[in-house]
Amino acid sequence: MTSSENRRITDLGTLKAISHPLRMRLYRALFVARTATASQLAEQVDEAVSLVSYHLRKLAEHGLIEEAENRSTDGRERWWQPSSYGFSVHDEDLRDAPELAAASVAFGRTVDEQRKQMYARFLDERHTWSDEWRAASISSEWLPRLTAAELAALGKELDALLEKYDQRARAAEEAGDTEGRENVAVHLHGFPYRG
Repeated sequence: MTSSENRRITDLGTLKAISHPLRMRLYRALFVARTATASQLAEQVDEAVSLVSYHLRKLAEHGLIEEAENRSTDGRERWWQPSSYGFSVHDEDLRDAPELAAASVAFGRTVDEQRKQMYARFLDERHTWSDEWRAASISSEWLPRLTAAELAALGKELDALLEKYDQRARAAEEAGDTEGRENVAVHLHGFPYRG
């Protein structure tokens, strides 16, 4: 069963495993689907089922995903689910481990590239969405002058707010309220910079 906790990645093997671009795409697709087979995920990422199965097994080896209750009528397909409610990588876990720090940079670049691709796709396909969805989409930039403590507090507040909305949506879906729901990506960055 998927843990309701966010998993903190602190080991090199797991960080390298999730840094692979296809594995990150598969993890994201599985997180959205909640449960899926390799065949279903292969269709979403436009890759061969055998390749997807291989990468799903690698994610499972590192405890990022796990087998879900079998939903097949014939029992032949393996169903997968995330093993936790997301995961995180924290700077304080990387400070004394140069290999982890390097792997974290690779992970960050993979995630950033995929986020840019997702947003670019939305921009390219914006006209295919209804007026309501186009009006609801958000894109903003704020440039406040904060302390490190204020930025950390802001991040925690934003995470809590997004988790509240996600949990509310999951509960509504489980209750059968699926009308008008779409997958929504919310990408936030908060970092110091010098002009």
